Amino acid sequence: MIRPLNELNEIPPYARYSRTSKAAAVSMKDSAKSYEVMVLDYIREQGESGATADECLVSLGLTHQNGSARVSTLKRNGWVIDSGRQRRTRSGRKAAVLVAAVFVKEKTNVVY
Repeated sequence: MIRPLNELNEIPPYARYSRTSKAAAVSMKDSAKSYEVMVLDYIREQGESGATADECLVSLGLTHQNGSARVSTLKRNGWVIDSGRQRRTRSGRKAAVLVAAVFVKEKTNVVY
C-alpha cells in the first residue's frame, strides 16, 4: 500500500540514541519532503526505464546522505519499487533499478 506523502513522518528517521543524528534529522524536516518529491518525480519521469539511486543522486545533484535517505523512505512507503533489473553505478557496482509504483500499477493493474 502506498502511503500518501502528507502522512509521512515530519521528521526524517534518525538513530534513536544519537543527539547529533536527531539534530540532523530535525534540521532536514522542511527540506526532506521536497527532496522526496524531487526524487519521486525523477523516477516517474524515467518511466519503464526506471533509475538507480545513484542515477537519481547524479541527475538531481544530491549528496549521498540526502539522496539515499530519500530513496529509502520512498521505497519503505511504497512510492517506488525494485523493478528486478540492475544497472551499474558510477563505481561499477550493480544497483537495483527503481520504478514508480504508480507507473507499475498503471501498466499491470497490480495494486501496491
